Amino acid sequence: MPVPPPLSHSLLRIALRLAVVVAIAVAANALIHELMALTDRLPEARRGPAQAAILVAALAIYAVLIALPFVPGIEIGMTLLLMNGQSVAPFVYAATVAGLSLAYATGRLVPERSLRRLALDLRLVSLGHLFDRIAPLGPAERLDHLRDSLPGRFGPVLVRWRYVLLAVLINTPGNGLLGGGGGLSLLAGLSRAFLPLPTLVTFALAVAPVPLLVWFLGPDIVR
Repeated sequence: MPVPPPLSHSLLRIALRLAVVVAIAVAANALIHELMALTDRLPEARRGPAQAAILVAALAIYAVLIALPFVPGIEIGMTLLLMNGQSVAPFVYAATVAGLSLAYATGRLVPERSLRRLALDLRLVSLGHLFDRIAPLGPAERLDHLRDSLPGRFGPVLVRWRYVLLAVLINTPGNGLLGGGGGLSLLAGLSRAFLPLPTLVTFALAVAPVPLLVWFLGPDIVR
Protein backbone atom coordinates (compact mmCIF):
# COMPACT_ATOMS: atom_id res chain seq x y z
CA MET A 1 0.00 0.00 0.00
CA PRO A 2 1.26 3.54 -0.73
CA VAL A 3 2.40 5.66 2.20
CA PRO A 4 1.01 9.23 2.62
CA PRO A 5 3.53 12.11 2.89
CA PRO A 6 3.92 14.06 6.15
CA LEU A 7 0.69 15.82 7.14
CA SER A 8 2.28 19.29 7.07
CA HIS A 9 3.37 18.80 3.44
CA SER A 10 -0.08 17.53 2.47
CA LEU A 11 -1.89 20.46 4.10
CA LEU A 12 0.37 22.98 2.40
CA ARG A 13 -0.19 21.50 -1.05
CA ILE A 14 -3.97 21.29 -0.51
CA ALA A 15 -4.09 24.90 0.69
CA LEU A 16 -2.12 26.09 -2.34
CA ARG A 17 -4.41 24.22 -4.76
CA LEU A 18 -7.53 25.66 -3.13
CA ALA A 19 -6.05 29.14 -3.07
CA VAL A 20 -5.36 29.03 -6.82
CA VAL A 21 -8.90 27.84 -7.66
CA VAL A 22 -10.54 30.40 -5.36
CA ALA A 23 -8.35 33.22 -6.67
CA ILE A 24 -9.22 32.40 -10.29
CA ALA A 25 -12.94 32.16 -9.53
CA VAL A 26 -13.09 35.39 -7.52
CA ALA A 27 -10.99 37.36 -10.00
CA ALA A 28 -12.97 36.10 -13.02
CA ASN A 29 -16.32 36.78 -11.39
CA ALA A 30 -15.27 40.30 -10.37
CA LEU A 31 -13.91 40.99 -13.85
CA ILE A 32 -17.16 39.96 -15.52
CA HIS A 33 -19.23 42.25 -13.27
CA GLU A 34 -16.78 45.13 -13.79
CA LEU A 35 -16.89 44.67 -17.57
CA MET A 36 -20.68 44.69 -17.53
CA ALA A 37 -20.77 47.84 -15.39
CA LEU A 38 -18.25 49.51 -17.70
CA THR A 39 -20.69 49.58 -20.60
CA ASP A 40 -23.09 51.77 -18.63
CA ARG A 41 -20.38 54.40 -18.16
CA LEU A 42 -19.45 54.65 -21.83
CA PRO A 43 -20.74 57.38 -24.16
CA GLU A 44 -23.77 56.35 -26.21
CA ALA A 45 -21.85 56.39 -29.51
CA ARG A 46 -19.22 53.94 -28.27
CA ARG A 47 -21.54 51.68 -26.31
CA GLY A 48 -22.44 49.26 -29.12
CA PRO A 49 -18.95 48.13 -30.19
CA ALA A 50 -17.75 48.14 -26.57
CA GLN A 51 -20.64 45.94 -25.47
CA ALA A 52 -19.79 43.42 -28.18
CA ALA A 53 -16.13 43.27 -27.12
CA ILE A 54 -17.06 43.04 -23.44
CA LEU A 55 -19.56 40.28 -24.14
CA VAL A 56 -16.88 38.24 -25.93
CA ALA A 57 -14.54 38.71 -22.97
CA ALA A 58 -17.28 37.78 -20.50
CA LEU A 59 -18.11 34.61 -22.43
CA ALA A 60 -14.45 33.57 -22.48
CA ILE A 61 -14.16 34.11 -18.71
CA TYR A 62 -17.46 32.28 -18.21
CA ALA A 63 -16.10 29.26 -20.10
CA VAL A 64 -13.09 29.15 -17.76
CA LEU A 65 -15.35 29.42 -14.69
CA ILE A 66 -17.57 26.59 -15.91
CA ALA A 67 -14.47 24.40 -16.18
CA LEU A 68 -13.54 24.88 -12.50
CA PRO A 69 -14.82 22.26 -10.05
CA PHE A 70 -17.23 23.47 -7.33
CA VAL A 71 -17.51 26.92 -8.94
CA PRO A 72 -21.14 27.90 -9.76
CA GLY A 73 -20.27 29.34 -13.16
CA ILE A 74 -23.72 28.45 -14.49
CA GLU A 75 -25.14 31.36 -12.47
CA ILE A 76 -23.02 33.74 -14.53
CA GLY A 77 -24.33 32.09 -17.69
CA MET A 78 -27.91 32.68 -16.52
CA THR A 79 -27.03 36.32 -15.75
CA LEU A 80 -25.66 36.76 -19.28
CA LEU A 81 -28.85 35.26 -20.72
CA LEU A 82 -31.11 37.47 -18.61
CA MET A 83 -29.14 40.66 -19.33
CA ASN A 84 -28.60 40.15 -23.05
CA GLY A 85 -31.62 38.05 -24.06
CA GLN A 86 -32.14 35.85 -27.08
CA SER A 87 -29.29 37.25 -29.17
CA VAL A 88 -26.62 35.92 -26.79
CA ALA A 89 -28.16 32.46 -26.16
CA PRO A 90 -26.16 30.62 -28.88
CA PHE A 91 -22.92 32.13 -27.59
CA VAL A 92 -23.66 31.21 -23.96
CA TYR A 93 -24.44 27.70 -25.18
CA ALA A 94 -21.15 27.48 -27.09
CA ALA A 95 -19.20 28.86 -24.11
CA THR A 96 -20.82 26.33 -21.75
CA VAL A 97 -19.91 23.41 -24.02
CA ALA A 98 -16.39 24.83 -24.38
CA GLY A 99 -15.98 25.13 -20.61
CA LEU A 100 -17.13 21.57 -19.93
CA SER A 101 -14.89 20.31 -22.73
CA LEU A 102 -11.95 22.22 -21.24
CA ALA A 103 -12.53 20.52 -17.88
CA TYR A 104 -12.78 17.12 -19.58
CA ALA A 105 -9.60 17.70 -21.60
CA THR A 106 -7.77 18.80 -18.45
CA GLY A 107 -8.79 15.56 -16.77
CA ARG A 108 -7.53 13.55 -19.73
CA LEU A 109 -4.17 15.33 -19.64
CA VAL A 110 -3.50 15.31 -15.89
CA PRO A 111 -0.76 12.74 -15.13
CA GLU A 112 -2.03 9.94 -12.93
CA ARG A 113 0.94 10.34 -10.61
CA SER A 114 -0.45 13.79 -9.76
CA LEU A 115 -3.80 12.23 -8.91
CA ARG A 116 -2.11 9.63 -6.77
CA ARG A 117 -0.22 12.33 -4.89
CA LEU A 118 -3.44 14.30 -4.34
CA ALA A 119 -5.20 11.20 -3.01
CA LEU A 120 -2.36 10.57 -0.56
CA ASP A 121 -2.34 14.24 0.51
CA LEU A 122 -6.03 13.77 1.38
CA ARG A 123 -5.15 10.58 3.26
CA LEU A 124 -7.21 8.54 0.79
CA VAL A 125 -4.76 5.65 0.79
CA SER A 126 -7.21 3.22 -0.81
CA LEU A 127 -7.79 5.65 -3.68
CA GLY A 128 -4.03 6.03 -4.12
CA HIS A 129 -3.79 2.26 -4.26
CA LEU A 130 -6.56 2.24 -6.87
CA PHE A 131 -4.55 4.61 -9.07
CA ASP A 132 -1.59 2.26 -8.76
CA ARG A 133 -3.76 -0.63 -9.95
CA ILE A 134 -5.44 1.09 -12.91
CA ALA A 135 -2.41 3.06 -14.16
CA PRO A 136 -1.21 0.28 -16.51
CA LEU A 137 -4.74 -0.54 -17.76
CA GLY A 138 -6.11 0.50 -21.14
CA PRO A 139 -9.58 2.06 -21.64
CA ALA A 140 -11.36 -1.28 -22.17
CA GLU A 141 -9.67 -2.84 -19.15
CA ARG A 142 -10.63 0.18 -17.03
CA LEU A 143 -14.26 -0.24 -18.04
CA ASP A 144 -14.10 -3.90 -17.02
CA HIS A 145 -12.55 -2.89 -13.69
CA LEU A 146 -15.23 -0.23 -13.14
CA ARG A 147 -18.00 -2.68 -14.04
CA ASP A 148 -16.67 -5.25 -11.59
CA SER A 149 -16.26 -2.63 -8.82
CA LEU A 150 -19.87 -1.43 -8.91
CA PRO A 151 -22.44 -3.26 -6.82
CA GLY A 152 -24.39 -6.20 -8.24
CA ARG A 153 -26.41 -5.81 -11.40
CA PHE A 154 -25.99 -2.02 -11.48
CA GLY A 155 -22.39 -2.24 -12.69
CA PRO A 156 -23.08 -3.28 -16.31
CA VAL A 157 -26.06 -0.91 -16.59
CA LEU A 158 -24.19 2.16 -15.30
CA VAL A 159 -21.14 1.45 -17.45
CA ARG A 160 -23.27 0.89 -20.57
CA TRP A 161 -25.28 4.08 -20.01
CA ARG A 162 -22.46 6.17 -18.56
CA TYR A 163 -22.87 8.99 -21.09
CA VAL A 164 -26.57 9.30 -20.29
CA LEU A 165 -25.71 9.28 -16.58
CA LEU A 166 -23.17 12.07 -17.14
CA ALA A 167 -25.77 14.19 -18.97
CA VAL A 168 -28.31 13.64 -16.19
CA LEU A 169 -25.81 14.57 -13.47
CA ILE A 170 -24.79 17.76 -15.32
CA ASN A 171 -28.45 18.85 -15.32
CA THR A 172 -29.27 17.71 -11.78
CA PRO A 173 -30.04 20.56 -9.35
CA GLY A 174 -27.54 20.60 -6.50
CA ASN A 175 -24.81 18.89 -8.49
CA GLY A 176 -22.43 21.42 -6.95
CA LEU A 177 -22.01 18.92 -4.14
CA LEU A 178 -20.46 16.61 -6.75
CA GLY A 179 -18.22 19.34 -8.15
CA GLY A 180 -20.70 20.97 -10.52
CA GLY A 181 -20.53 20.59 -14.29
CA GLY A 182 -16.81 21.34 -14.30
CA GLY A 183 -16.05 18.81 -11.59
CA LEU A 184 -18.13 16.09 -13.23
CA SER A 185 -16.48 16.75 -16.61
CA LEU A 186 -13.05 16.69 -14.98
CA LEU A 187 -13.84 13.33 -13.38
CA ALA A 188 -15.04 11.98 -16.72
CA GLY A 189 -11.68 12.89 -18.21
CA LEU A 190 -9.73 11.54 -15.25
CA SER A 191 -11.48 8.18 -15.46
CA ARG A 192 -10.36 7.66 -19.08
CA ALA A 193 -13.66 5.75 -19.42
CA PHE A 194 -15.31 8.44 -21.59
CA LEU A 195 -14.19 8.76 -25.21
CA PRO A 196 -13.69 12.32 -26.52
CA LEU A 197 -16.26 12.43 -29.35
CA PRO A 198 -19.18 10.83 -27.47
CA THR A 199 -18.37 13.02 -24.48
CA LEU A 200 -18.47 16.18 -26.61
CA VAL A 201 -21.83 15.10 -28.04
CA THR A 202 -23.04 14.45 -24.48
CA PHE A 203 -22.04 17.97 -23.42
CA ALA A 204 -23.68 19.49 -26.51
CA LEU A 205 -27.00 17.75 -25.81
CA ALA A 206 -26.94 18.10 -22.02
CA VAL A 207 -26.57 21.90 -21.92
CA ALA A 208 -28.83 22.68 -24.90
CA PRO A 209 -32.30 22.95 -23.25
CA VAL A 210 -31.99 26.29 -21.40
CA PRO A 211 -30.17 28.26 -24.16
CA LEU A 212 -32.64 26.88 -26.73
CA LEU A 213 -35.62 27.91 -24.62
CA VAL A 214 -34.19 31.41 -24.21
CA TRP A 215 -33.33 31.62 -27.91
CA PHE A 216 -36.85 30.69 -29.07
CA LEU A 217 -39.04 31.99 -26.21
CA GLY A 218 -37.01 34.82 -24.70
CA PRO A 219 -35.28 35.30 -21.32
CA ASP A 220 -38.56 35.51 -19.39
CA ILE A 221 -38.80 31.73 -19.59
CA VAL A 222 -35.96 31.37 -17.06
CA ARG A 223 -36.89 34.19 -14.69
